[in-house]
Amino acid sequence: MHQMSQKVGFSLIALLVFTLVKSQELPNVLFINVDDLGWMDLGYQQPELFHTPNIDRLRAEGLEFVHAYAGAANCAPSRACLISGQNTPRHGVYTVSPSARGNAKTRKLVPVPNTDHLTEAIITLPELFQKAGYVTANFGKWHVGENPGTQGIDVNVGGGKNGNPGKGGYFSPYSIPNIEDGPEGEYLTDRLTKEAISFFGRNKERRFFAYLPYYTVHTPLLPRPDIYEAYRENPVYESKAQAKYAAMVHGLDENIGRLLDALDSMQLSKKTLLIFTADNGGIAAISSQAPARAGKGSYFQGGLKVPLLVRWPRVAPKGVHTTTPTVNLDFYPTFLEMLGMAPEQPVDGKSILPTLRGNSQDFSERAFFWHFPIYLQAYNGQKDGARDPLFRTRPGTVVLKGEWKLHHYLEEDEYLLFNLANDPGEQQDVAAQFPRVVRDLKKELKVWRKQMNAPWKLPENKAYDASFEAKAIQQKTKTNQRH
Repeated sequence: MHQMSQKVGFSLIALLVFTLVKSQELPNVLFINVDDLGWMDLGYQQPELFHTPNIDRLRAEGLEFVHAYAGAANCAPSRACLISGQNTPRHGVYTVSPSARGNAKTRKLVPVPNTDHLTEAIITLPELFQKAGYVTANFGKWHVGENPGTQGIDVNVGGGKNGNPGKGGYFSPYSIPNIEDGPEGEYLTDRLTKEAISFFGRNKERRFFAYLPYYTVHTPLLPRPDIYEAYRENPVYESKAQAKYAAMVHGLDENIGRLLDALDSMQLSKKTLLIFTADNGGIAAISSQAPARAGKGSYFQGGLKVPLLVRWPRVAPKGVHTTTPTVNLDFYPTFLEMLGMAPEQPVDGKSILPTLRGNSQDFSERAFFWHFPIYLQAYNGQKDGARDPLFRTRPGTVVLKGEWKLHHYLEEDEYLLFNLANDPGEQQDVAAQFPRVVRDLKKELKVWRKQMNAPWKLPENKAYDASFEAKAIQQKTKTNQRH
């Protein structure tokens, strides 16, 4: 009995030591999620338009995912996917409400009612880190609930249910909740960075999870005036909107530099896993996402592709550009694996921890799904890159597997197939040429929708008027051609 007690005692001590060693090896996490930043809108993609030396430095010091995707094509559902690890049919956040956008007479179907926020029953990403002993913080656009404090956040600055900074809201006095006004004219992006750096300093002896979802570069386009001076009259920009947008990207980059310098000066860089990404594609009407088609709000590539850079010193490869495809749903299971935790709810992504550690992962047979039983009206019918000038997207589902991407549009029960290797701009529908590919992807789509209980048989809209819609499309097309 005494020997058995000794063995049990030694086992407990060994387990305790292992746990302590493991916890000491866990990194801090700084997760930067930029609002509406297109995958093409960075200096390493278009140096003639964008000045981003600090983000370029991050890319050189870390791992770039060249095929990274948002969980949805606009902010609320994409962030809900990231924070919950669940695809849209599970949490019901399909868009920024309402789901019935545009004129009712131009909608053939009745869209699914939208859920505005994640429910309290969902275990959020920050809650995982809290359970692992981390102190958690949010600096910026939360957008998945009214109170980040009830969803796993210990320290919150500027986060609430709102989806943008409001009219004039990039300058103090601010229009967002949970932030004290700074000096008049203080710039919001600078302030959020300042708050994050202060948090690092207060918690450098602890493990922290800092979520930094900047409001920038979401509209309204309000760059810092001193930066905009260098962009205002630059002839390389096609419009004032594009120049203002580029100046906002410049301001973002300055703040990324401040974060990197702060981590260095506090000797936290080697202890911190840093992730830089965006919530969805950029707005095509402001900044073209070519060679990808369309932009924010569209389920063509321009609405889904996002930048993704990961710096994890002594762990992740440095200066490597991986073609392993990933979606923001993958962060939840990745962090579960990193923390040594088992899921307590359904999780739809796949861990990319092996890739972060420099090992190969074969996702060639992996299918990615996006479901959007909603309507999203046009920004600019001419520049949106949509199928018609009235909507950026109409109800449907998309499946992507390898080089093949199948769109299923529910109004006409229509399938479009694109080969992204040959046609990254999704211009040539090749469904008729590759019926076997269509058949196989339709099967996978059917199985996935059944597993997810995804609503796709939508009722007909009695207010729909085909004649009115045809005239509206014709009129909008003529207006766009004049401009």
